[in-house]
Amino acid sequence: MPLPLAWQSAIATPEAHYADAARRRQDSLTKPPGSLGLLETAAIELCAQQGTHRPGADRVQIAIFAADHGVCAEGISAFPQAVTAQMIANFAHGGAAISVLARMLGAGLDVINLGTVTPLSTLPGVRDETIAPGTANLATGPAMTRDQLEAAIDAGDRAAHRAAAEGAQLFIGGDMGIGNTTSAAAVACALLGAEPEQLAGPGTGLDPAGVVHKAAVIKRALKRHGKDQAPLAVLASLGGFELAALAGAFLGCAARRIPVLVDGFIVTVAALAAVREVPELQQWLHFAHRSSEPGHGRVLDALEARPLLDMGMRLGEGSGAAVAVPLVRSACALHNEMARFADAGVSDGQ
Repeated sequence: MPLPLAWQSAIATPEAHYADAARRRQDSLTKPPGSLGLLETAAIELCAQQGTHRPGADRVQIAIFAADHGVCAEGISAFPQAVTAQMIANFAHGGAAISVLARMLGAGLDVINLGTVTPLSTLPGVRDETIAPGTANLATGPAMTRDQLEAAIDAGDRAAHRAAAEGAQLFIGGDMGIGNTTSAAAVACALLGAEPEQLAGPGTGLDPAGVVHKAAVIKRALKRHGKDQAPLAVLASLGGFELAALAGAFLGCAARRIPVLVDGFIVTVAALAAVREVPELQQWLHFAHRSSEPGHGRVLDALEARPLLDMGMRLGEGSGAAVAVPLVRSACALHNEMARFADAGVSDGQ
């Protein structure tokens, strides 16, 4: 399956000489080398990605992709599908967790409606990029057509373009869609060769019997899908509009030299699909947190990711990544403002 146009842009390699200079600076600061752990790593990687000696994360752009899922017909969610549209309205009115966090961070918030079962009127701050009223039921047939997949990927790339136009130093992608943990788990199982029982979790709050049923639905979908592990084919067959859009957004950001802070389970699965298609993307990803959704750890391991936080979160919306932004900002401030041993008159122990 050929790449959609939005995925064909060349992804630059972060500039190694900035990383080398940043590493030397970290070793010269008034602290034992490596004592700030992942904060040092984040600062060094940002220097290379941003092409600077002074990394920053002041300008953050958050894009939330929302869509419904046909697999809800299988009874895999504790909430009705109407909640997807209701939450889009909540984003617009500033009442959602990510809305609060975006205000606190001074971040831009871009809400994109890719298609809901419940029709939505025009809402302030919400982009109507409807592809269809949700995907088809992935348990009985392909979730998306090829045209729908490309439309979702292109919507993500457009969000990356807007982030670049805003001068974003860091991009966060978020998700909203009742049923999307089922879709994400199915995509992850197909890409990793894992069993649904290993990756299916409570999502919106299923009880143990509900999780067993959810795994059985995913197993049916995987049997229908077959053994094809090509990322685009997997997304079209088992994914959701928001997963495909997230993948497109991450590749679009990397092509525009914008580092990405990856959120929880759904978003990390989208990142995995994109990295499997374009491995160079990996160099532009930072990982915010480890979700309590059971499958997230397995997907993080596949990406060799070391997330900044582990707080038992599983809300989605990009909320875990937003909570991690102050840590990224701390990493930048420490790198830029700490004194060096030579300047501070402090012995370096050597």
